Amino acid sequence: MKRLLKRVGWALLTLILLFMLLQAWFFAHVLWWKHNDPASTRFMRLQLAELRQTDREARLRHQWVDYDRISIHLKRAVVAAEDDRFMSHNGFDWQGIQHAMERNRERGTLAAGGSTISQQLAKNLFLSPKRSYLRKGQEAIITVMIERTWDKRRILEVYLNVVEWGEGVFGAEAAAQRYFGLSADRLGPAEASRLAVKLPNPRRYEREFGPRMTAHASRVRARMVHSQVP
Repeated sequence: MKRLLKRVGWALLTLILLFMLLQAWFFAHVLWWKHNDPASTRFMRLQLAELRQTDREARLRHQWVDYDRISIHLKRAVVAAEDDRFMSHNGFDWQGIQHAMERNRERGTLAAGGSTISQQLAKNLFLSPKRSYLRKGQEAIITVMIERTWDKRRILEVYLNVVEWGEGVFGAEAAAQRYFGLSADRLGPAEASRLAVKLPNPRRYEREFGPRMTAHASRVRARMVHSQVP
């Protein structure tokens, strides 16, 4: 029995050490990306691998642009559509999380997540789209790291530069060029609101953007004038 308990203790200690090393790896990247722009994300690498299953020469559309070169309309539209309490929360919108939990209980599945922009960024940078409580837990830890070390301007800048906006399309510049033939700094309210409402399911809304989405974009356009951004 003593030998068994000792082995269990060593196994638990090993797991704890591996967990701490993983968190240190995440935190080191978060600190580096505070002042250095990420060249790619986990979501980008996953999608590129998927595209190359059918086309070995596939490339992603992605071009980094600084915060000041992204339209103020797009910043406001994304905050209005995705996280209207972005400037006031510490990474977690507890009201939104409670609402999502109620929806999940009603459906009996882990569907709605109530994720903030900070949480979405943590997921996009490091994790996978797969829904699970384990992934949500790791996402929460990384979100705290980001919120404690970056300011809101940096969070929004990185998010707008790495978020997916269609199959193989990542970041505001690539999206503006792909859908409107414009640079990211020239997007007006109409274009910005249409881009913002694609974010929950960009590949689907790349193919279909019907009356329901047009109406949703109009509602976002009406709200975004009140959005606070860095």
